[in-house]
This record gives sequence, C-alpha cells and structure tokens, in this order.
Amino acid sequence: MEQRLTIITLGVKNVRLATHFYETTFGWKKSKFSNEHITFFILNGIQLALYKGDDLAKDAEVPAKGSGFKSFTLSHNARSVEAVDKLFDRLEKNGATIVKPPRHVDWGGYSGYITDLDENLWEIAFNPYLELDKDGNTSAT
Repeated sequence: MEQRLTIITLGVKNVRLATHFYETTFGWKKSKFSNEHITFFILNGIQLALYKGDDLAKDAEVPAKGSGFKSFTLSHNARSVEAVDKLFDRLEKNGATIVKPPRHVDWGGYSGYITDLDENLWEIAFNPYLELDKDGNTSAT
C-alpha cells in the first residue's frame, strides 16, 4: 500500500450545520463535488469530508453510538506562536469552543485545542521542529 492519506471523513450529526461551521468559523470553501449528503473541503493534498455519522457507521457496518474521547485529533500547524494566538482569537470570535487555550507545551511547541460542532478535537499548534513549505505542506523528509 502506498504511504498516503486521501480523505478524512468526519461523521457529523447534521451535514448542513457542520458545513456552515467550517465555512464560517474556519473560513474554508467547500469543493464543487459537495452536495446535500456530503461536503468536501480540499486541503493540502487531502480532503476533509463531512458525512452524516449514522450513515457513515452503517456504511462501515459498526454501531453508530459511542461516547467519550474519540482517540484522535486533527491538527493545524501554524508558522509561529503569534499566528496560533491570532487564529485562536479569530476562531473564538467565530464561535469555536476552546477546550484548551494555547500555551507552551512540554514537547517544545505551542498549542491549544478547540472543538467543532460534533466535538471533534482540533489542535492548533506551532511546532518549531516541523518545517512547512510555502503552501503549508510538511517537509518530505
């Protein structure tokens, strides 16, 4: 199998409301391939998809109900500590729920967490050990 991630699909309660959150709070633009059942956001080489959670569970043939920590986070890496703070200010003004305000962390970076409407955790971080190219992609090494 090639070492590649193509799409991350989040099971959401309401595709319309989740799409609105990502468009207004994050300022993202949905792909032309989106429809009333699924929304796609084209990111750096991958796509984020929003799809009704019950239908996603049915497709995977697993129970739809679960609770607690989902055992994953999504991360957005900024180019500086200041960029993290600025982004948190904007996200909070746009209605994101702040779970952990940004601060210096033991691994040497600076990060905090927010959630989307379906309580998916997003880490917003500056990692001084992670190089980003001009398009925001991580280095190939």
